[in-house]
Amino acid sequence: MILVDSSVWIDYFRGTVTAQTDRLDVLLGSEPLATGDLMLAEVLQGFDDNRDFDQARRLLDTLDVVVIGGREIAIGAAKNFRALRRLGITARKTIDTLIATRCIVDGYALLYSDRDFDAFVAHLGLRSAMAGG
Repeated sequence: MILVDSSVWIDYFRGTVTAQTDRLDVLLGSEPLATGDLMLAEVLQGFDDNRDFDQARRLLDTLDVVVIGGREIAIGAAKNFRALRRLGITARKTIDTLIATRCIVDGYALLYSDRDFDAFVAHLGLRSAMAGG
């Protein structure tokens, strides 16, 4: 399963062409995709126009929605934050630490364009959905 981060969805819905949005285009309809409950909120809250909101929601409703948090993920995220900090890396956003931890625990690859996830890939075993293609 590939979890798609809000950083990619936002670019996708804005029509911004990136390697990640191109990858999303390829994956839509051909691979099982999911998004997280927190990402769903992040993406949908950005729409001013009701029609655009409804259109995005219809697309996102076709995906599995993963609950990102919970007690064990919160504790794991704190451990991951601390592990990175010991390496001299400070994760800037708690939400990204939670998302990365959920993916690591459940074995999801993450499609992202937010550089904050790079440290999780490099040091903690997060799988990037860009790897290998």
